[in-house]
Amino acid sequence: MTAAALSVENVTWAPRRRDPLLLQATSFALGAGQVMGVVGPNGAGKTTLLRLIYGFNHPLTGSIRIGDTCLRTLPPRAIARKVAAVLQEQPTDFALTVREIVSLGRVPHRRGLSTPGHRETEIIEAALDRLDLHGFAGRTLSTLSGGERQRVMVARALAQEPQVLVLDEPTNHLDIRHQLEVLELIRSLDLTIVTSLHDLNLATDICDRVLVLKDGTPQGFGAPADVLHDQLVSETFQVRAQREELSLSRKPHLSYQLSTQTP
Repeated sequence: MTAAALSVENVTWAPRRRDPLLLQATSFALGAGQVMGVVGPNGAGKTTLLRLIYGFNHPLTGSIRIGDTCLRTLPPRAIARKVAAVLQEQPTDFALTVREIVSLGRVPHRRGLSTPGHRETEIIEAALDRLDLHGFAGRTLSTLSGGERQRVMVARALAQEPQVLVLDEPTNHLDIRHQLEVLELIRSLDLTIVTSLHDLNLATDICDRVLVLKDGTPQGFGAPADVLHDQLVSETFQVRAQREELSLSRKPHLSYQLSTQTP
């Protein structure tokens, strides 16, 4: 896997061309290997943007590039060789084993009805190793916990050997231990990563860049310390936000309160 730069330029989207835009003109650029968090209230357009990046939908206007390649020019199989996605909702009724599910990550690289070769087997084994899944390799997904299923889906994504990894709320529904495991994994991967997050303090901890969306419109983009200031957070989420410094770690920490009037 080799990380690649990701650039999004003036991208918009609506279900149909004459429908109101669910994502207004959005632009940003990520360097190879950077992690970007997409944050905003429910309905802000986070999932819409992620779907455009991993090729589920196509922009009405604008362009998405990975390195020098515009995704619009690629067929779905070629996009899947560049971008992998791990979504919130995971199927629990797969009659496949963990090893078989992870091996599905190699499908975009196969030609016709070819069977996996030695190199593909090595890639699948490496993905199982990376997520510590060999102990579960023969089990079906329905027998695993939520955190274990999440690890399987990340392993499948890694088996795709993507340049860009998209994660939709990767810590959602996970307990604290599994949240920490996922966050540690994000920090360790040599990939360009775009992830939606609800927790702004997590975004500050793990992201190089943050994009803030509200009602489908970008509110700010840049380093978390520059973007997630009191006023922007308060206005975007309709709360009273205040940045504090934790006494032990001396890290900035955002706290919020309900407010009928934003500051």
